[in-house]
Amino acid sequence: MNPVHPLALAALLVASGASLPAAPAVEPRAAHPLFESRALALSGQGAHTYRIPALTTLPDGALLAAYDRRNDSAADLPGDVDVMVRRSTDNGRTWSAPRAVVDYDGGAGAGDPSLVVDRGTGRVFLFHAYAPNGIGFANAGAGNAHDSTSILHTDYSYSDDGGRSWRNRRITKDLKDPSWHGIFASSGTGIQLSTGRLLQQYAFRKADGSMWAASAYSDDHGESWRLGEPVGPLMDENKTVELADGRVMLNSRTSSTKKRLVAFSRDGGLSYGTPVADGTLIDPVNNAAILRYDPTARPDRARAHWLLFSNTASTTARENLTVRLSCDDGRSWPVSRVVAPGPSAYSTLTRLKDGTFGLLYESGPYKKITFVRFDGEWLGAMRCPVAPSSPR
Repeated sequence: MNPVHPLALAALLVASGASLPAAPAVEPRAAHPLFESRALALSGQGAHTYRIPALTTLPDGALLAAYDRRNDSAADLPGDVDVMVRRSTDNGRTWSAPRAVVDYDGGAGAGDPSLVVDRGTGRVFLFHAYAPNGIGFANAGAGNAHDSTSILHTDYSYSDDGGRSWRNRRITKDLKDPSWHGIFASSGTGIQLSTGRLLQQYAFRKADGSMWAASAYSDDHGESWRLGEPVGPLMDENKTVELADGRVMLNSRTSSTKKRLVAFSRDGGLSYGTPVADGTLIDPVNNAAILRYDPTARPDRARAHWLLFSNTASTTARENLTVRLSCDDGRSWPVSRVVAPGPSAYSTLTRLKDGTFGLLYESGPYKKITFVRFDGEWLGAMRCPVAPSSPR
């Protein structure tokens, strides 16, 4: 594993400096709660449907959003599907024109974007699936040859200039066991651990039809990628978050129950324990997002243990998009607020440089891709304690 990156080391040095004044019993209230909303893509305008939001915050504070442009229908791959990107430099109030980063001809397509940022180098990775003509997750075959036309490929694009220009790379041989069938990056956002390790989640189908999850990881700034031990079965699209004690929590949709499955890793995502259903996090089998509320908080402060989670909080339909807040590393979720009570679907979260949050989600669904910016005051974060946490 790599040494601590300069940015992480700087944070540790700051945290070890002079003692800080005691925190108040509750989080100070802002003058006005912040909640802003705007559409980034409207289905029917330029394409049949826009789906699968991805979102991240770059080191300079710019926002990068990605999503599928499904040109001919709302269906998943195979089909004429492209990956679009937009940038914002004012916390999501205005955005650059949409640009196709991945766009194939001849019946091939690419989709399901997920964004991962290396805070040390500034490189941003846009993971996606490449589908040869006629191939999708359901009928993808065995093998992992980079020139195969019968499998889904694990590709990514990368940018060293904040998403203005991109290069593409294929890593199918690095990640896919040749005995597996369909495989794809779990859309939304990957993470970087405090050690510098990059993690991107994958879901895949074995020959017997069982669904598994695994973390793709890189310890050399994305020069090479490997896949950790699979966790499952009964998994699907999944996300990870690093907890204050260094453990990695995996949170997954599943067809086995109308609740989210949660598993933990003590080795940086190389392996996970047995997944267990979270009784609070109801879910209609949908993609979701999980995020550290304040990754800059010292581990001995209560805020270091706060988590955000977004999903369609329903057991019957993709509706009731809700953001939840945990004050105790996901053991309970006492704070929640509904963003959209009606039909909605996939969502993804990012923390903006000013400490507010961005949420990108499918409205309708699948009528539009909507960006929301909110703060802790709007969510009700004052209900979480901010006094120093007890020894753990």
